[in-house]
This record gives sequence, structure tokens and C-alpha cells, in this order.
Amino acid sequence: MSTAAGRSVHTEIAGDILEDVTVPAGSPWGRKVNQGERIRIIDLQGKQAVDFLCYDTADPSDRYNAANTMKMSANIFIRKGTVLWSDRGQRMMTVVEDTCGFHDTIGGCCSSEMNRLRYDSAGPGNCRDTFETALEPFGLTRGDIVTNLNWFMYVPVEPDGGMAIVDGISKPGDFVELAAERDLICVASNCTQIFNPANGFNPTPVRIITYRPVA
Repeated sequence: MSTAAGRSVHTEIAGDILEDVTVPAGSPWGRKVNQGERIRIIDLQGKQAVDFLCYDTADPSDRYNAANTMKMSANIFIRKGTVLWSDRGQRMMTVVEDTCGFHDTIGGCCSSEMNRLRYDSAGPGNCRDTFETALEPFGLTRGDIVTNLNWFMYVPVEPDGGMAIVDGISKPGDFVELAAERDLICVASNCTQIFNPANGFNPTPVRIITYRPVA
């Protein structure tokens, strides 16, 4: 993970920038995001899935819950206005800006085991292992990984219940911005999947900016 030094972001971010990083494909990202702070995830080249989880800082056993989030929004897609809900029905984050419109919360993350089962290869890396690396600095482990959210990954569901990871629709520069509704631990895995269209068969870097909005 490398710092995005030397880039002017003050024209696009209305607030105090706390961190601005470029995350290579296959790399982890994680930090504590306090209530009121925001993170902006930018798909630099388009069609790049970013696996994401968040946990209550005070009690990380209360974490993002995909089913609760879908039930409360009455939709399988995450988009502007969607609230991310926790296991215990707490508001965790709100999507305040979104230029893509379709983000997945049913497909989960790739793993070496599933890659072998589906594609006969463990792959060059996988998001479950990357999540484990991202969680370690916060005292969390592989057992704390739950069904995650996938920014920019498109997983439509057909009328007969059929579903599949299909070509992403995000364009270069598309972004999603989230406001923290409580103090959180946020982690991400910039997906390195090459066996399905999650990343357009070409994993690429993304940019993640954390900032505190102006009052």
C-alpha cells in the first residue's frame, strides 16, 4: 500500500484529509474511522471489485451484516442512500455519494478453497487471506470475517433466482463515499480475482481517501 503523495485532492474533497492512499490489486487496507468521518473509494481504471467490512470499534463482535442491510433497504444492491447495518441493528455507515449505482452484498469474498473448487487453481491471491492480513493490526482474526460487501462488483439476480458475477459496470474514476455513523474499524481487500469478471480479468489499483468534512 503506497501513499498517494503529491496529488491535489483539495478541489474534490471538502474537508481535512486524514489519509490518501493507492491500494494495489491484492493488497489490504484498514484503519479506524471515527463517527462523522468519511471514506471515498475510487475505482481508478474501472471494473475493479473492492471487498469491504466494518466493525464497531467499541465492540467488534458487532459488525456489518449483509442480510440486515438488504432487509432494511429492501434491495440487494448497495447505492446512494443505503445504510449499512450491523448484526445488532445499529447504523454503521451511510452511502452519501455513488457514481456507480450497483454494489454487491451477496457474493462474499474469494478464497483459495473456493478458487480450487470452482476454477481448479488457488489463484494468485484471494480476498479471505487479504482480509485476514487487514484485520490483524486490530486484534481480529480469520474467524471475524463475515459475508462482506463488494464495491463496484455487479451480481444481478434473475427472476428464477439465478445469479452470477458478471462484467462490472463501473467506469474509470467512479467512486463511492461513505459516512461513518459510529466509531468503526474499516478494512478492505482490493480483489485480485482473475478467474471471473469481478475485475474485468485485469485486477487494478484503487484509491481510498479518508477525511473529516468541514463543519
